[in-house]
Amino acid sequence: MESYRLTTLPNGTRIASIEMPHMQSVSIGIWVGVGGRYEPQPICGISHFIEHLMFKGTKRRTAKKITEAVEGLGGYLNAFTTEDHTCYYAKAHANHLNTVCDVLGDMYLNSQFAPAEIEREREVIREEILMYHDNPSQHVQELLSETLWPNHPLGRPLTGTAETISGLTRDQFFQFKEAHYNGSTTIVTVAGRTTHECVVETFAPLLSGLPAGQVPAFDTALEVGTEPAVTAIKQEIEQTHLAMGFYAFGRADERRFALKLLSVLLGENMSSRLFQKLREKYGFCYSVQSGIVSLEDTGALTIFAGLDPAKQEKAVRVILQEIERIASQPPSRNELRKAQDYTIGQTLLGLESTTNQIMWMGESILSYGTVQDPAEIERRLLAVTPQEICNVAAYCLQRARLGMAVVGPEPDTAKIQSWLR
Repeated sequence: MESYRLTTLPNGTRIASIEMPHMQSVSIGIWVGVGGRYEPQPICGISHFIEHLMFKGTKRRTAKKITEAVEGLGGYLNAFTTEDHTCYYAKAHANHLNTVCDVLGDMYLNSQFAPAEIEREREVIREEILMYHDNPSQHVQELLSETLWPNHPLGRPLTGTAETISGLTRDQFFQFKEAHYNGSTTIVTVAGRTTHECVVETFAPLLSGLPAGQVPAFDTALEVGTEPAVTAIKQEIEQTHLAMGFYAFGRADERRFALKLLSVLLGENMSSRLFQKLREKYGFCYSVQSGIVSLEDTGALTIFAGLDPAKQEKAVRVILQEIERIASQPPSRNELRKAQDYTIGQTLLGLESTTNQIMWMGESILSYGTVQDPAEIERRLLAVTPQEICNVAAYCLQRARLGMAVVGPEPDTAKIQSWLR
């Protein structure tokens, strides 16, 4: 595989690419380093709203023409918003690189935010908010963020609320975009059957007019509480959905490799401890999974499960037992090696995709200022020892660092807190 290449334009815009000449496709992403955590409370949800509006028409193209320009070539076009960035991306046959780049660039630079489109999309986002609330597995994730980071932008929903979405104005959209969409925050990533020279030649004229601007500041997240925090919401559903989160550390911390492997050992696949115990041994749930939240100044190890309400207490106690075990007893070298091989294998398999490659490049540059070398990540993962896993578990998986959210038919906050003490 070719190596990653990175070019920085005079205005600060970074363009990264990897040549994959054996592929027929090309994937393109335009990233901006701003998301939900940069929003003051009165305009919560504006980054996500702007993401929607960028598809709704430019000076040259209507909303329909934007989608037709890419889908009509057999490609696709999409976007997403996170806590600290927004990404607009597309994939098509490599022969159509110039067309797709032109569409993405046109959206990024020239979206009109027409009043009629704003009102139409306001209704769409209201429905999206209701959809997430009707989906308990989604709703419990939002509640967990609110529990871990109360009264902070990280604890607010990325979609905003019905109240904030109703109040956003066209002027606010333009002001927010002008303040945050600039050369210092913009990154382009391209992977597939093309060359770096071609990518730079295509995007430099499109994006060189962006003002240099500056990287926005955010409110630092603080860990709160000295005992487990619980949020419970009653919803007339058959299952109880629970989410547990333990405060971790920022993504630059050297312990991040051990934390990732700890998550794999606990619940990222069917071989994991929690899956084997909760599903295979006891039949408490259909699925249980762990994961990592990784941000500049903070992070969390999360655990999600959907359960029969009658089995919730037993399941929580089993989870806590497994947490205590891994925090006091290092895994065997054999178990750790399987987790290392799984993590490395999943990474390398993912990088066979042009879309996953642009995600790798964009997230790397946003997080570390450069594209991470997968071989170096592999080396760092293989260097983690069983004792380092135990040390990270002992640091993160403390009851005082725990937040828990529950959505179910009869949640009892006081009873849940008694299980966690």
